[in-house]
Amino acid sequence: MLQRTYDWTMRQAAQPHALWTLALISFIESSIFPIPPDVLLIPMVLAAREKAWKIAGVCAVASVTGGYAGYAVGFFLYESIGEPILAFYGYLEKFTDFQALYNEWGAWIVGMAGFTPFPYKVITIASGVTQLDPVVFGVASAISRTARFFLVAALLWKFGPPIRIFIEKHLGKLTILFFVLLFGGFALLKFL
Repeated sequence: MLQRTYDWTMRQAAQPHALWTLALISFIESSIFPIPPDVLLIPMVLAAREKAWKIAGVCAVASVTGGYAGYAVGFFLYESIGEPILAFYGYLEKFTDFQALYNEWGAWIVGMAGFTPFPYKVITIASGVTQLDPVVFGVASAISRTARFFLVAALLWKFGPPIRIFIEKHLGKLTILFFVLLFGGFALLKFL
């Protein structure tokens, strides 16, 4: 079943609508969706290495735009939507302490979280709640998200065929590793 899903994803990654799907996933991941866009970015670049930069660009633009949607959730809808999302990720209780740090180090926090596997939606919502300057938020998001997605695309563009063979050979193990890291990241949030 896993191999069929992988094969289907690789076929879909080469379809004309794949960029729109990637853009949608990148957008909603930045505000509410728990799965990172790398799940689609990686097979898309592997399926069409000559379009690596365009794919990374679409992912980055949609992610930053979606980041502003997360910012709006925090700014306008914190009590009704933002608070439950932060509670879901286990960050609600520590949010007050975080808010004080955030006001001082906001640009650096956004930049770090935008580049790392840290759940970016937590940062976008927090930016709205703490009313971080929207321009500072946008610049930090654009730099970090663009750097992240272009780095992934560059590595896959450079080492594509060997990586694709490695992925196909070890698909089951890599899938387990991905989910362990994904859920481990969320579990780590509870301890920060």
